[in-house]
Amino acid sequence: MIGLSERIGQDRVPLAEPSGQWGRAAVARTLRNALIVTRREVRDSLRDWRIMAPIFLLTLIFPLLANEMTRVFTGFFEDNGAEDLLPSLLPLMPMIVGFFPVSISLVIALETFVGEKERRSLEPLLSTPLTNTELYLGKSFAAMLPPLLASYSGMAIYMGALILGEQQWRPAPLLVVQIVLLTTSQALMMVTGAVVVSSQTTSTRAANLLASFIIIPMSLLVMLEATIMVQPHRRSLLWVIMVGVLVAVILLVRMGARLFNREELLGRALDQFNLRWIGRTFWRGVRGPAEEAFSLRRWYRLSVFPAARGLRGGAAVVLICVIGAFAGGWIAAGQWRLPLDQFAANDETLLDNLRSWFDLGQDNPHLIVMALVQNARVLLAATLLGVFTFGVMGLVLVAVPFGILGFILAQVTMAGLSPLPFLLAVIPHGTLEVPAIVLAGAAALRLGSVVTRPPADMTASEAWLAAAADVVKVGVGLVLPLLLLAALLEVTLTPRVVEFVLTL
Repeated sequence: MIGLSERIGQDRVPLAEPSGQWGRAAVARTLRNALIVTRREVRDSLRDWRIMAPIFLLTLIFPLLANEMTRVFTGFFEDNGAEDLLPSLLPLMPMIVGFFPVSISLVIALETFVGEKERRSLEPLLSTPLTNTELYLGKSFAAMLPPLLASYSGMAIYMGALILGEQQWRPAPLLVVQIVLLTTSQALMMVTGAVVVSSQTTSTRAANLLASFIIIPMSLLVMLEATIMVQPHRRSLLWVIMVGVLVAVILLVRMGARLFNREELLGRALDQFNLRWIGRTFWRGVRGPAEEAFSLRRWYRLSVFPAARGLRGGAAVVLICVIGAFAGGWIAAGQWRLPLDQFAANDETLLDNLRSWFDLGQDNPHLIVMALVQNARVLLAATLLGVFTFGVMGLVLVAVPFGILGFILAQVTMAGLSPLPFLLAVIPHGTLEVPAIVLAGAAALRLGSVVTRPPADMTASEAWLAAAADVVKVGVGLVLPLLLLAALLEVTLTPRVVEFVLTL
């Protein structure tokens, strides 16, 4: 370890350097120092036969078992006249074979920091002149290599047996590249998530328990990819999924490097779940400044409106996604045409259908509650999904209705129908509903992404609680009132406007 310290010390540079050439030099020096740690970690892992032997034995045995099962299923399909389905089904097994050794090798990533802490071998490494970023990156790279090697080995054995064996499978080169890249992105996401868990827990038992939050979502993702893989005409969606996974990998690495703190790792002996502190911190964030007695006007002025102003960046991102979804729906309408031309030929039929679509009824006031509950439920779901996906799925759920809106409006326009009734069926209540959606989407985005870059004066938990308090303040103080007014307009005003336009 002394030799490692001396080697790193020779290359030590200041953390803060100007951009340009010195900035690039600092990045290169950081990676070089991180790779010193990586070489040390990989060498130690490869020497530990108790870890590597089971991993590589399973890597060798599982592809052979998978190949035997493929042979059995191939014979079954051929005996029943379904051999035409084999080109769609054969790419499934390489994905599973590549995923299996990664899930087994996850133990290496889970022990990256907390395992060394329990073995009391972490202190000498942390005493080197490495920055937290260099140390974290070096350990992360070392945790990635064995799972990737095991995954590539398993896929090579299995696909080699398919290509050279009885099946004589001849996959398209692009399909092989797609399978390899998908497996690589999944492995990187699992490993980077496990390294974050290892750096934030105090025992391997806790790290192994938290690993279920990594393996279960990734298993569900593999199932989704398998469903798409058996449909050759939809395999282009796998590239989109791969890009999304790689973005998540970058966010996990960034979050882990920012949250990692060697002093906290050495000093923390027990994780504590302090409900009282959580409750006080959250309520203080919701209530705002507490120097004076609480009043609604003061709460809005000092707490709600400042929180809404702080969401301007997130609101811009939400608006970009909304506009992009609307444009995407409009473009998609050119590929899937709906049979609306019949309405253009019969104005009376068009009027009858549109009246039936927009006749919400003046004797049904409970429809106001239904409209409010529906919108609030969607936004709540977007917020909850955003928590577990760095805000990404929240953006998707918020933007999808606008994609549908663009699709329908394009269909109406291409059918030669007047878009005015359609627009007036959206604009009256949309003037309030859209701002509410943008605000809620921005708050959900911040809640999901704040852990990737918490403010310098806050811990990750404090930053997340502050973002959660902003969600509640903005949701209760602005979003719900806007949604309620929008529901009133949607039920009472919008039908009258549409009916008036249709009778002109």
